[in-house]
Amino acid sequence: MPTVPTATKPIRITSPPPLPSRNEPPTRILNSIESQVSKPKNNPALPPRTIEPPPLRTLNGLPPPPVRTVGLNDKLPAPRRRRASDDDSDASSDENDPSITLKTADASHAPIDELPDATHCSRRPPVSPSPFFRASVPIPSGSPAVVAGTCVIVAYHHYLRVYDLSKGVHSGLTTVDMKDIGLDFKKEARVTAMGFRAGGDAGDDSARFVWCGTKEGHLFELDTVRCAVVRLRPFAHLHTITKITRHERSMSTLDETGKVLVWRDYEDLSPGSPPPRVVRTMENQGFVRMFHGMLWMSNGSGSGSGMSSSNASSRGPTIRIYDVTSPNTTARLVIPSAPLGAVTSGAILPAHPGKVYLGHEGGYVSIWMEGPETFDSGRKVPVCVHTLKVASTDILALEGVMDRLWAGSRGGIIAAYDMVKRPWRLTNAWRGHGELPVSRIFVDPCSIGKAQTLNVVSVGRDEQMKFWDGLLGVDWIESELLKREQEFSSFRPLNVLICSWNIDAQKPDALNSGKAANVNFLKDVLASVERPDIIVFGFQELIDLENKSLTAKTVLLGGQKKNADGTLSDKVSRSYRMWYDALVHAVRLAMPVDDPYVVAHSDHLVGLFSCIFVRHRQKALLRDSAMKIVKRGLGGRYGNKGAIVARFVFDDTSLCFINCHLAAGQSHTRQRNQDIAAILEDGSAFPRSEVPDALPYAGGGDGSMIMDHEICFLNGDLNYRIDLRRDAVVKAIQEGDYTYLLNHDQLRKQLKNHPRFRLRAWTDTPIDFAPTYKYDRRSDEYDTSEKRRAPAWCDRILWHCRQPERVKTLHYTRYEVDVSDHRPISGAFAVTVKKIDQEARGVVKTKVQRSWKEREAGLLFELRAFYESQCIL
Repeated sequence: MPTVPTATKPIRITSPPPLPSRNEPPTRILNSIESQVSKPKNNPALPPRTIEPPPLRTLNGLPPPPVRTVGLNDKLPAPRRRRASDDDSDASSDENDPSITLKTADASHAPIDELPDATHCSRRPPVSPSPFFRASVPIPSGSPAVVAGTCVIVAYHHYLRVYDLSKGVHSGLTTVDMKDIGLDFKKEARVTAMGFRAGGDAGDDSARFVWCGTKEGHLFELDTVRCAVVRLRPFAHLHTITKITRHERSMSTLDETGKVLVWRDYEDLSPGSPPPRVVRTMENQGFVRMFHGMLWMSNGSGSGSGMSSSNASSRGPTIRIYDVTSPNTTARLVIPSAPLGAVTSGAILPAHPGKVYLGHEGGYVSIWMEGPETFDSGRKVPVCVHTLKVASTDILALEGVMDRLWAGSRGGIIAAYDMVKRPWRLTNAWRGHGELPVSRIFVDPCSIGKAQTLNVVSVGRDEQMKFWDGLLGVDWIESELLKREQEFSSFRPLNVLICSWNIDAQKPDALNSGKAANVNFLKDVLASVERPDIIVFGFQELIDLENKSLTAKTVLLGGQKKNADGTLSDKVSRSYRMWYDALVHAVRLAMPVDDPYVVAHSDHLVGLFSCIFVRHRQKALLRDSAMKIVKRGLGGRYGNKGAIVARFVFDDTSLCFINCHLAAGQSHTRQRNQDIAAILEDGSAFPRSEVPDALPYAGGGDGSMIMDHEICFLNGDLNYRIDLRRDAVVKAIQEGDYTYLLNHDQLRKQLKNHPRFRLRAWTDTPIDFAPTYKYDRRSDEYDTSEKRRAPAWCDRILWHCRQPERVKTLHYTRYEVDVSDHRPISGAFAVTVKKIDQEARGVVKTKVQRSWKEREAGLLFELRAFYESQCIL
């Protein structure tokens, strides 16, 4: 903090700042006051006053810190830039600077590692089991539509289309012309809102009669069986009807001015019936939905859209709740507990009927429950109890299906979240409407009785209505088949050897000098397991990342780095070519002449290099091979951090190998977690598999994503550190107390404590060797430089398998090569691959499908009871 300068002379203000201009001259009263105020006089006898700074305190006898003195009129010095040596971080690249992260990313978007875990997500579309619902129904954008079993009604310009899907989309089509129903349409005969009314006492006809509201404000009731109008109320509203909702036996109609008419019974539409009750609400409604007899409305932009400037909306969108069951209702204004975007959708879950879930722009969901305050009727006013980021794009549609929350996004993805377990898990995700937004999702309870299934209906901007199995039966069947794989598959072992090393920009000839561990390194690695079927070399920092010209050359030549056979082309940096040749030569020398190995994959990123060998006799069994890079430096723009991902199918088992280099720095655990999440959930990692039925892949995947593969290995410089002082780490290493150090290992702590950590379902092989980072080059001493970084297990190998018993660790060790500041590691694994007998699988699948029919009947019985208790059926 700058000191106050010592005054040697009295400070005099020679020219005061000018007064603001006046439109009128001051009054005489002010002049009279000024004449009574005496002016200060300078007394030359008084000494000049000075201000002395307080004495500086020192600790332990150390000299005081330097003090910067700035005069009153002096120019302020430029702000001091933070240097890499100002803390214990060893990051040398800009992506580790939080300030840069803020500039390149939207602060309103939560990091990907904080979204619900998608590790075990199924991407298999839950196609409806009934053949009636396999075809989609065309629907104009923005048009209302209702569904009840096989009956679908869609509003077009001046007519209604009534579909009977049991006869087919085209064969079962009937058209109702609005001009023939006996109403006066002055401008445009168009239906703007629809809703099924409650059933009568004589029988279950709740799915037969539909209330329709028009642009002119008319209301009429349509019999879907006879396709005829049975009741009507001309000019029930004076403005366009925008919404028709239902609660028990009453119906509510809303127009664009905010006027709600509450109809006590469906017979109120008949001539001579008593007038409906009027409730005044808000105009220009954005979101409207009825939950338990309370009308929820919101049209605020919220804080997520950045369009609102009011104090209320800065905290989140304003939501108005009306208890329409009460004769004298007034709106209760509520807001979410955190700043969120505008409300777009809402739902309740049969498994949690006391909660209301609202979807927001920005990908958030808010959860509401009864609070302490009450309406005039005595009913509790809901309050927001939790908010959660569930998607990276806006949530446009929301619906509760059993214990799952279905959400439709702006990118055309329909996702289902498990609401029972905490934290939430993404259990299903599929592309329902191409890449166009999903505008509506709703459950059709009538399908339980009319079609013996639970249909979930989605409407997209592709102007198609599609039907999905709300019970997710196909996933249940596949999970049961997985449990019975022994009945239709044969198995055999496969040995995999993986070597990971941060080379620190060393050339292969660096291994030719120094101690024996350097010279024999590649030979020792290849001899660590007898004749492996797959050999994977994953190196990091193959080039000096501080050498801008070399990294630029790597980037510029990155587009022509592989030949058709997967080997490196000549147009790559010399370092990659040298290491490629060295590995090929080492494998040729180490392996028997009669059992040669060939390169299956090779690729490089900025500093990363992967080379995969397979036994020549096994290469014919490989299929569906692919390789991909994922950039993570500078928010995904630069390849100094990222991953090289390779995959292929062995028999009927898919394998994936990830070589990665994550964000550096002792305190950058969160950035590393984000790197992992972005790598594992990269939706464009691979092209779609061409294997029939995609049986080698897990969770209904098609091989385009990493977690689609049955067996995955991840190796590299993960850069997770040990949260202890350097002297404590070194002492524990000297004593061989690795258990104590692993308790403070950042990766182990994330695996144990972080509920959304993307590697939580992965296996970190037990470690019984010393930390591999950071050493002085050509030395066995840990970092003795000025930074004196604490040793850490930065170099790791992890694995994930859909059935963990099919992966066994043969060894996991390090090598005492001292040419780099990292020690290399290797791991050998015995994996079990399968070969499927398609005919036997078909027999088992038939038995499983019969079991599902019994389970499905029980679930439908429970759901029917729930919807009847809610007066929906």
